[in-house]
Amino acid sequence: MYVKPVLKGIATLVPGVKKLATKRTGGTDSARYCYSVLLRHLLIAYENGLSVQPQIVAEIGPGDSLGIGLAALIAGAEKYYAFDVFKYAQYERNARIFDELLALFEKKENIPDETEFPQLKPRLQSYGFPAHILTAPRLTECLKNERIKAIRKSLKGIGAGEETLIQYIVPWYDSAVIAEASVDMVFSQAVLEHVDDLEKAYEKQHHWLKPNGFVSHQIDFKCHGLAKEWNGHWSYTNFAWKIIKGNRPYSLNRQPHSVHIELLRKNNFRILCDLKTENREGIRREQLAPEFRNISSDDLVCSGSFIQAVKAVRAF
Repeated sequence: MYVKPVLKGIATLVPGVKKLATKRTGGTDSARYCYSVLLRHLLIAYENGLSVQPQIVAEIGPGDSLGIGLAALIAGAEKYYAFDVFKYAQYERNARIFDELLALFEKKENIPDETEFPQLKPRLQSYGFPAHILTAPRLTECLKNERIKAIRKSLKGIGAGEETLIQYIVPWYDSAVIAEASVDMVFSQAVLEHVDDLEKAYEKQHHWLKPNGFVSHQIDFKCHGLAKEWNGHWSYTNFAWKIIKGNRPYSLNRQPHSVHIELLRKNNFRILCDLKTENREGIRREQLAPEFRNISSDDLVCSGSFIQAVKAVRAF
């Protein structure tokens, strides 16, 4: 067993350590990262015949910044819901990211690629500015002074409970936090692997989305440093995992790729793309804990996936 995560898990049982662990999540502090993520989601949506001008968007787990959602607002969205489990976002950080994002869109900056962000998925065939999506007339409309002022004003009031362009909702467990069938797009970036109750999470997404609205999720199935091998978290028994998890405010749910696909189908989503990343350098089947011994061969080597799925209209 990898000792370091065990010791860290035990340390979180010490009073005060859990509080410290909730302060930062990392990942979205860079405006260029957020810009790259948003445009990747829109480009894949375009390839799948989905709307690239979603008016109402919702993000699960924005973490330290609301940067990806701010990028969506700059790109034309009318409202952004940010769902999280703790209040990480702060105005000063987000104001800086917003200004930097604005400059990137104004300059029609190319999409930062794997040279700058080697771990960022999904990969694209072209990283040029997507002028076929953000056309000149659309961009002119998006960057009008009154729109930018309205977004900035909303940003100043995050968490105040007022009805603005940005709704920062913490916690987000209740389906009633927003109206049923009111959202065009729900997205996340390396977040759903941390959600404990995945079944409810997918149920809520179906509840929130309009008919033919869609989800767009990049999911990371790796161990996040909690084992020596990328898939070593599946070698821990449930008891060992409980110790490693300790009182961490969020950890990994350890659910493999197939569980997400199953839950999407169960909740009446039609899967449009499932761009899997494989890594065959991890642990072997005989090293799996009994709880994961029946994992499929595909799941065992799936280290990540970018999934887009549309809410199907039920036939009556």
